[in-house]
Amino acid sequence: MGIKASLSKVFAWLVNRQLNHIRYNALSLQQKNFSHIIHEATHTAFGRDHHFSSINSYEDFKKYVPVRDYEELRPYIERVVNGEENVTWPGKPAYLAKTSGTTSGVKYIPISKESMPEHIKAARNALLSYIHETGNADFVDGKMIFLQGSPVLAEKHGIQTGRLSGIVVHHVPAYLQKNRLPSYQTNCIEDWEQKVDAIVEETRNQDMRLISGIPPWCQMYFDRLSAVSGGKKIKDIFPNFKLYVHGGVNYEPYRARMEESIGFKIDSIETYPASEGFIAFQDSQKEKGLLLMVDAGIFYEFIPSDEYYNENPTRINLKDVELGKNYALILNTSAGLWGYSIGDTVKFVSKEPYKIVVTGRIKHYISAFGEHVIGEEVEHALMSVAAEESIEVVEFTVAPQVAPTDGQLPYHEWFIEFSTQPKDMEAFALKVDKALQQKNIYYFDLIEGNILRPLIVRSLQKDAFISYMRSQGKLGGQNKVPRLSNDRKIADELMGYIA
Repeated sequence: MGIKASLSKVFAWLVNRQLNHIRYNALSLQQKNFSHIIHEATHTAFGRDHHFSSINSYEDFKKYVPVRDYEELRPYIERVVNGEENVTWPGKPAYLAKTSGTTSGVKYIPISKESMPEHIKAARNALLSYIHETGNADFVDGKMIFLQGSPVLAEKHGIQTGRLSGIVVHHVPAYLQKNRLPSYQTNCIEDWEQKVDAIVEETRNQDMRLISGIPPWCQMYFDRLSAVSGGKKIKDIFPNFKLYVHGGVNYEPYRARMEESIGFKIDSIETYPASEGFIAFQDSQKEKGLLLMVDAGIFYEFIPSDEYYNENPTRINLKDVELGKNYALILNTSAGLWGYSIGDTVKFVSKEPYKIVVTGRIKHYISAFGEHVIGEEVEHALMSVAAEESIEVVEFTVAPQVAPTDGQLPYHEWFIEFSTQPKDMEAFALKVDKALQQKNIYYFDLIEGNILRPLIVRSLQKDAFISYMRSQGKLGGQNKVPRLSNDRKIADELMGYIA
């Protein structure tokens, strides 16, 4: 064991003591965060417009600050982007994280000098939690690869602007710089396919021990790495590779194929970073859920997801959440986001400490017939049946077919790219349909009442989703395919890729 690995175990022990304070003092830390960020933003334009000087409690806050999504906050954010100071947070932001929204086009999320360190600290603590629990620290002595966006930053009115993953590159601690790959030059390649090829050449003969990135793009890297190495498994290319760090999408639909490519069941750490803040990370290999970051300059609110579109939905803070209930996540941050609906839904699996799982997107659902099917339900239905039948799924998405041309009942249409095909596609589809009925009572009622017929699976060509994302200019980086759509924009495009 090298010197870095030895020192990291000591550091991990110290950080775990700090995390225990977070784990068991969550409510008081949230109240402290709340008071601090309100105080700091009182004399901003947003603070004056929303009576921050009169806010003394959470009830006051709810009275003065409505829940808004990006489009509704855009007038304030545009002032920030245009270089105006003291709009939603004192001064100017340190960065603007550029991201793409499903309805808002390009979005610019402010990152302040107060919020930026929280991104780095949480990512570091996720790794140290793993070291503390498992004792496995050898990976810090080898090479680590982070598949991420370009670190090249533009400037808008004196504010550095780029993708979050590219911004983070500039804050990697010095003690990790010698270990991390790809090189800065390779990271700057904009074309994703060229970038992956360059990363393969740069890393294939290195001692890679940790790999981090969104699952579908890591799989693309693994496939190309294997192809140039004579079909070898990743474990034979990187014999010391022991840890995979992921976030952005649910890993479970990708796990089987990833582990097949790697050659063994690898330890993994799930993280929940967003441009708006680093929200949670997996702090244990033994317990389910991601530890909510309650002291990271974010005050959390929650709306039951089935009430989200109500005129006056229930709006609560951390102390009133219930286990097992889906909530839309609302953020108030030290970067100047207020009552901000990030668009994700979460479910608490523990309150001692507070741990969540990400269950989907509030706008990614199917309710063309009142069924309100969510991402967690379709993923469970598909992957449980796939595991039972030893079928490997590469990628999938689901959309409603409201007006079939054959005159029969409407249905849910599933577009799936398989690595291994079901022997009987109709029987497979029926099993998935039954599994979905068991997860969603409204869907069950619609099938039983002959309002819908059972789902139909469309098997797609190899690399169909890569080709689709390429056609949309969204290949690689933080881009991902929505699991669910309530319209047929994606479905109609995918009809051209049916096997």
